[in-house]
Amino acid sequence: MALSDAALTEMAQQLATVPGVVGVVLGGSRARQTHAPESDTDLGLYYRAPFDTVRLGELAVAVAGDRARVTAPGEWGPWVDGGGWLRIDDHPVDWIYRDLDRVRRCWADAEQGRYAFHVQAGHPLGVPDFAYPGELALSRILADPTGELGDLRRRVLVFPRPLAEALVAGLWEADFLVGLARKAVSRFDTGYVAGCLFRLAGVCAHALHGAAGQWLINEKGAVAAAGRLPGAPAKFQERVDAAFAAINNDPLHLTLAIDIAADLVLETTEACAMMLR
Repeated sequence: MALSDAALTEMAQQLATVPGVVGVVLGGSRARQTHAPESDTDLGLYYRAPFDTVRLGELAVAVAGDRARVTAPGEWGPWVDGGGWLRIDDHPVDWIYRDLDRVRRCWADAEQGRYAFHVQAGHPLGVPDFAYPGELALSRILADPTGELGDLRRRVLVFPRPLAEALVAGLWEADFLVGLARKAVSRFDTGYVAGCLFRLAGVCAHALHGAAGQWLINEKGAVAAAGRLPGAPAKFQERVDAAFAAINNDPLHLTLAIDIAADLVLETTEACAMMLR
C-alpha cells in the first residue's frame, strides 16, 4: 500500500535535514494524480554541493532497512542524477537527486528558447534539459525550508513562449527523418526505419506540447498525451500505432508506415501553427 500524504511529508522533513538538501518534492504520476496502486512514489531531492550522501544513506537504512543504499551524484548517468530505489512498508519509493543550480540553468535556457536532448540510459529519445524545470512545475512541494523551491516553481508554472516556438521550429527534424527513413526501404532496414519513426513521433509530441504551453518531461506516455491535447491532429496516437504496426521487411508496408508518419508531421506542423496564433 502506498505511503500516506502525512507519511511522505514527514519523510520529506527528515530529508530536508540532510546537509546539502534544499527541498523535497513529490513528483511522477502521484503528483499529477494519474498513479495506479502499483505505481512507484517519486521524491525529488533538490540539493547543492556539498551534498552529504553518507548521511542520506543512513537515513535510507533507517526508513527502508539494512539493504537500502543511495548513490553518489551522477552515478546513474549525466541527467538522471542519482538517488535510491527503496522499498518502504513494502512500497517502492524512489529518491531522485536534482542539482538545483543546474535546474536553474536549464530554466534560464528554456526562457530563451534554448534546449537539447541528452543521452541517458533508459531514455531512448534522450532527456530534454527543459524537463528539469518541467518536473518542478508538475510536482508538489513537501519540504522547502528556505522557500527557494516555491519561488522557482511559481516561475516555471508559466511555459515560456520562446521554448514553445523553438520546439515547433524543431519539427524540421521530423520532416528530415521522413526522408532518411525512405532511403532505408530498399535495404529492408526495418530497425532503422523504426528508429527514425520513434524519434519523429517524439519530436512531434514535444512540438504539440510546446505549442499548447504544457510541459512534457518523459517519453513514456508522450504520444498518448500529445493525442489528448486540444488541437492535436485527429487520432494522433492511433496513427502512430498504425505506423509502427506496418513496419516489417515488406517494402510496401515500410512505405506505408513512412507515409503515415509523413502525414502526421505535416498535420502536426499545421496544428502547432494554429495553437501558437
